[in-house]
Amino acid sequence: MASDQSIVDYICGQLGDAGEISSRKMFGEYGVYCGGKFFGVICRNTLFVKKTKAGGALAAELELAAPYPSAKPSFVIPEEKLEYSDWLTRFITATCDELPNKK
Repeated sequence: MASDQSIVDYICGQLGDAGEISSRKMFGEYGVYCGGKFFGVICRNTLFVKKTKAGGALAAELELAAPYPSAKPSFVIPEEKLEYSDWLTRFITATCDELPNKK
């Protein structure tokens, strides 16, 4: 089941305080970027964020799961966590700060 565009728009809107958030359709789902850095995907209407040490320090309680077969495990952001904008901003910022710059 592909993600609904309205859910993608909502998730991206909730992430807006972390920086310039954008999404791009990929393989029937959506890649999510902050300032041009790819940091996660939205699959089956759920946000999955790349696993980093900095993100892990802020999200020890979050489940890790692969967003699609053969993908690396990522942090699964439950719907209720999308309402905590301060935490979400810190989490996405910390994650993206640890990821390499785009080439």
